[in-house]
Amino acid sequence: MTISRHYVLAAGGTGGHLIPAFALGQELLHRGHHVALITDERGAKIPGCPEKIATHMLPAGRITKNPKSWLPGVKAIAEGRLMARRLYGSFGPSAVVGFGGYPAFPALLGAFAEDIPTIIHEQNAVLGRVNRFTARQVNAIATAYPDILRLSLRYKKKVHLLGNPVREEVLALRDQPYPPLSEEGIFRVLVTGGSQGATILSDVVPDGLSRLPLNLRRRLQVTQQCRAEDIEKVRAAYAQHDIPAELATYLPDLPERLGWAHLVISRAGASTIAELTCAGRPAILVPLPSATDNHQSYNVKEMVHAGGARAIAQASFTPVELAKQIQKIALEPGALENAAGCAKKCGRPNAVADLADLVESFGKAPIMHTIRPKAENAAAFGASPALAKDAIT
Repeated sequence: MTISRHYVLAAGGTGGHLIPAFALGQELLHRGHHVALITDERGAKIPGCPEKIATHMLPAGRITKNPKSWLPGVKAIAEGRLMARRLYGSFGPSAVVGFGGYPAFPALLGAFAEDIPTIIHEQNAVLGRVNRFTARQVNAIATAYPDILRLSLRYKKKVHLLGNPVREEVLALRDQPYPPLSEEGIFRVLVTGGSQGATILSDVVPDGLSRLPLNLRRRLQVTQQCRAEDIEKVRAAYAQHDIPAELATYLPDLPERLGWAHLVISRAGASTIAELTCAGRPAILVPLPSATDNHQSYNVKEMVHAGGARAIAQASFTPVELAKQIQKIALEPGALENAAGCAKKCGRPNAVADLADLVESFGKAPIMHTIRPKAENAAAFGASPALAKDAIT
């Protein structure tokens, strides 16, 4: 018999933080639990949140090296902590799960104050700042990589290597074989970069693909995600090189396109690598150098070491280098299929179920009745009027 409990997920306003939070939320809903999300204004606008999860926005103070940020940052964190405590008092969550990002900090501080069990999940190979600040007090630390930089060995006993949750559509690709690729067959390349990192891919990839040997270049079929301001320039570049390419600013059917791709060229965000390794797709990865603590450069290590990917530092990411790396993996018979298998060995397809099991292990007493906060209380936590009437049930 399933015991219904309340859980709160807290995540920063980026896809990297929210995608695994959404996946866990959906899994907990499937298991009969009630779930709320704490984030900021950016996070509330990111698509993909399950409909039954009520969203609450808390102040997320950011303290930088600039002393002018200290006082307002501390005030915002204190305000967010107080609001979180009030929210928890309205329905008594069994646990609070933090996924990093500044909005998770006051949410976790509120949980500490209320003696609520806490778990943090680290998506990257470098422990993020909020997770570093809270690691000592939380009950459990879930990680996506076997080696996590800036994670103290004294926390070893509460570390659980689980992986990064991925979308169900991507998980389904794991049971599908690598798409057949004959010597004369179409060679499908998928290029994704996200909003922060797409421009360098737009600048380099078309010219890099144009430098491939004719027998490989004439077989290309490219799908590329571009920034809106770059898309016409990229379209013209592919037309000039006579390379068939489909371009878009957003790919809603990305899992399907990943399914038929023979090679992926992308940044090295945690969610991207989790999807590549779950699906089993070889990749050329270009870590974003401006990523916090340079974490993308560390994210690639496991997949590259296993033989499932090649990494090119952005400073070395030129059309010539890209063409050279593609030839090494695409012209050697069986190399792409072998790399796909190596990538798949790094995947952790049970991540979302294992994370849900971990969260459930910290559950308190079962909820015996439904508690609905008053609409004005929900509004005080930043929920929209529409969300307020549906707030935590």
